[in-house]
Amino acid sequence: MDRFDILHTTQLYQCSDPAYLAEQTRLRELLYEYNHSRPAEQDKRDALLSEMFAEIGENSFIEAPFYAGWSGKFVHFGKNVYANFGLTLVDDTHIYVGDYVMFGPNVTVTTAGHPIHPPLREQCYQYNAPVRIGRNCWIGAGAIILPGVTIGENSVIGAGSVVNKDIPANVVAVGNPCRVLRPIGQKDIETYFRGRPVPAELID
Repeated sequence: MDRFDILHTTQLYQCSDPAYLAEQTRLRELLYEYNHSRPAEQDKRDALLSEMFAEIGENSFIEAPFYAGWSGKFVHFGKNVYANFGLTLVDDTHIYVGDYVMFGPNVTVTTAGHPIHPPLREQCYQYNAPVRIGRNCWIGAGAIILPGVTIGENSVIGAGSVVNKDIPANVVAVGNPCRVLRPIGQKDIETYFRGRPVPAELID
């Protein structure tokens, strides 16, 4: 098995391998360039994201600063994804993000974990599990999404939540650990922040 293939198998491997570190350094040069580009240089930012990411859909936008261990090498963004300041992607294996997903500030999505047994950690052993975020989700500020998690389409993850298990589609989920609070329903169609009514012309 190729040393890069093992990243995507959930098997243990040593993340200190010089080949990994060399590739990460190469990619982080691009990330550095992205984070030090000027706000008006959107064409440059788009070109860098296309080079850094596995896939990046049209009209997707990531505010700088943005952090990623592999600079997006294994990240797949759909179209019209918006990420606010401070997005951190621990992208040691694949992260799939559907169309129209919104990330609040300082969200962390991590695919990497380490064994609990201390001697294995001393030897830099690691494993990875992919993360999948469905279409049109909203991930609230400061949320943390852990390895192997799938979040179903349209769901909302509350600010500060720690998501360590799968979340179904069409729900509001909050807390540490993150749990389903309620389904998205008629009240959400008719009202928004603290019961304010949605204008009639905006209701489908």
